[in-house]
Amino acid sequence: MNKVILGAIAVVILGGGFYAFMNSQKHAQMEEQAMMEKQKMEMEEKAMMEKEAMEKEAMMQTEGEDAMMKQDDTMMEKDDEAMMKKDEAMEGDSMMKKEDETMMMKKGSYETYSASKIALAEKGDVVLFFKASWCPTCKALDADIKANAGSITEGLTILELNYDTETALKQKYGVTTQHTLVQVDKDGTLITKWSGGNTLASLEAKVQ
Repeated sequence: MNKVILGAIAVVILGGGFYAFMNSQKHAQMEEQAMMEKQKMEMEEKAMMEKEAMEKEAMMQTEGEDAMMKQDDTMMEKDDEAMMKKDEAMEGDSMMKKEDETMMMKKGSYETYSASKIALAEKGDVVLFFKASWCPTCKALDADIKANAGSITEGLTILELNYDTETALKQKYGVTTQHTLVQVDKDGTLITKWSGGNTLASLEAKVQ
């Protein structure tokens, strides 16, 4: 009888120990599985954060490149605009210069003689008018030229000289009487010479 009781007690003890061992093993497995799942979640979360960081960095880099490209485009546009304005300004200056040269060449004039004005013959015609204050025909031509100064032939410059005082020039061009007109080239060389004529038209008709 005692043996049976002892056997039953042993069975109970052994069964309880086995059950406790099994529970302990199961609990350990559950803890290990929970730990693995936690580590997996942490790894996934870390990977996601790294991915987001990389995407953000790539986006920032792209935005930076876009900004630099836009800045480069803006600078290029500004440079192109500045070049166009410069070209337009240069073209405008060139056109103004040409217009000024054309005006200088086209506009006829009646002026007091100076040696430097002989050079105007390079782009037009220069006529020397030897006149005297006491000469009636000289006065008539002088008055007609002044009255029609605005219509003097394009490129023609008429230079008035005092017949009584310009001795050297009279000798140079062989002028012996008042109311003598001498056409010269840019170097002051005589082209043609004549006397008389009371109108601007008659003077212009003699110019070669």
